[in-house]
Amino acid sequence: MKPTTLFTGLGIGALVASPSLQVNGQNTNQRPNIVFILADDLGWSDLECYGSSFHETPNLNALATQGVRFTDAYAACHVSSPTRGSILTGQYPARTHLTDWLPGRKDFPFQRLKNVYSAQHLHYEENNTFASVLKSKGYTTAIIGKWHLGEDSLTTERQGFDMHLPAGYLKGWPARSYFPPYNMPGLEDAPQDEYLTDRLTDEAIKFIQENKDKPFFLYLSHYAVHDPIEGRPDLIEKYEKKLAGMPKPKGPDFILEGNPDDENPISRADLDCMIETDAFKGFKVLPKRTVKIKQHQDNVQFAAMVESVDESVGRVQAALKELGLDKNTIVIFYSDNGGMSAANFGNPGRIVPKDRLDKSFSTSNLPLRGAKGFNYEGGIRVPLIVKWPQKGITNVVNSVPVMSIDFYPTLLEMVGIKTSTLNHTMDGTSLVPLLTNDKKANTSLGKRALYWHFPHYSNHGMQSPGGAIRVGDYKLLDYLENNTVQLFNLKNDLGEQHDLAQEMPEKAKELKAMLDQWRKDVHAEMPQLNPEYRPEANPADFNTRKAPVKQ
Repeated sequence: MKPTTLFTGLGIGALVASPSLQVNGQNTNQRPNIVFILADDLGWSDLECYGSSFHETPNLNALATQGVRFTDAYAACHVSSPTRGSILTGQYPARTHLTDWLPGRKDFPFQRLKNVYSAQHLHYEENNTFASVLKSKGYTTAIIGKWHLGEDSLTTERQGFDMHLPAGYLKGWPARSYFPPYNMPGLEDAPQDEYLTDRLTDEAIKFIQENKDKPFFLYLSHYAVHDPIEGRPDLIEKYEKKLAGMPKPKGPDFILEGNPDDENPISRADLDCMIETDAFKGFKVLPKRTVKIKQHQDNVQFAAMVESVDESVGRVQAALKELGLDKNTIVIFYSDNGGMSAANFGNPGRIVPKDRLDKSFSTSNLPLRGAKGFNYEGGIRVPLIVKWPQKGITNVVNSVPVMSIDFYPTLLEMVGIKTSTLNHTMDGTSLVPLLTNDKKANTSLGKRALYWHFPHYSNHGMQSPGGAIRVGDYKLLDYLENNTVQLFNLKNDLGEQHDLAQEMPEKAKELKAMLDQWRKDVHAEMPQLNPEYRPEANPADFNTRKAPVKQ
């Protein structure tokens, strides 16, 4: 069945019975269960239903027909921890001051500005997370998988979770590998051929089975598809065969991306010429603060990881149906930031060998620009699918811009908890009207402003600290070294190639003023000058895995 597309003010969908009724023999008197499945580093175009022709995701395709698929969903940050904090609190990272991945990037002398110090965990306050609110209302709560919101040994418990597995493992990536021995508490009994994504799914299904008779909130937070890029052997073999039968894609394998905030920014045409010269042949931090961005989805290891996540979604859905819970369980699928199309240069002197490119450049975010670590769409636009049985519309595609800050008010309204009774500041807006075909909401929510604030240098690119704002079709990027701005019309220029800042100075000025005022309103911390800055410093001289370079 072809999905209905909801643009601003348009849309159709079927509303069905209240969840307090008997539905197909299922008792739906209790509050709905919630299963929130979060992928890590999964790009917007990595799913079939979002345009991938290489990765196969039949279960997520099916989920999209059972609910609403959002085309313009955003992460609150282009790296993990800040987005994860915004999901649970409904607050912008700028407000919580948890603005970088944890523990955060080091400062180096080649940075003109110092990275702002990021909070090392979410605030410990009553009802600070929607997990704690749900727990207070009788829900059993569990996080299975990645936390990455602080390394206090009691952090998940203090944020409202009854259970966390792997218990006490709080970093944002697998301890060793996606294969045993995982070296993660609670997963010591793994057979030799087990795969971590499959094991976490086993544990999630076990939690559902054990809690089927009471309302539960399951936060299935996969480590996949974060590196190390390791797929399951059977799926790797499948994609090797598929790739061998495909024609070679058109266009270059990689392009250069520079820093638009440089005093003399490099044009797209010049970047395309420079990549052909000897000075730009390698895979490292390149001259003039440039890095390479992957342009094709042809990584068989990564494709296998994507399909494993898709299988997880299918298995969880099947378990809910088998237990008679599918008609009273909200299912959400989301990603914490865009795909890793640029390598991680937290070690600025790192050189990626040509025979290990697939371990360092996982995917392509085309038609979007940029990657994880960038405020371009490739870093912050992500897949989002919401299934709300009995209450929500189905088989609908919605193009209203939404963000991770919206989950807190949305989920509480979906289960009948009034946020007005909570002593908690929320930056997000409930998406319930978009899930129930409220035509006015498509218009009003489509006009609100969304904001980003990243007062750091990213591991995945050499761009200046900065921020962004989207209002309607327009998006402004604001860089903090030289106060450069870029303005794009996303409706006409999804790939953010035509900067309108000089052509539309009044619009740029308007959005910049809104962004500056928002920063003041949320008490955003701004980076200061780096007293150890040396303009002549070369990132390649700071290889953190070697002996310090003499200066």
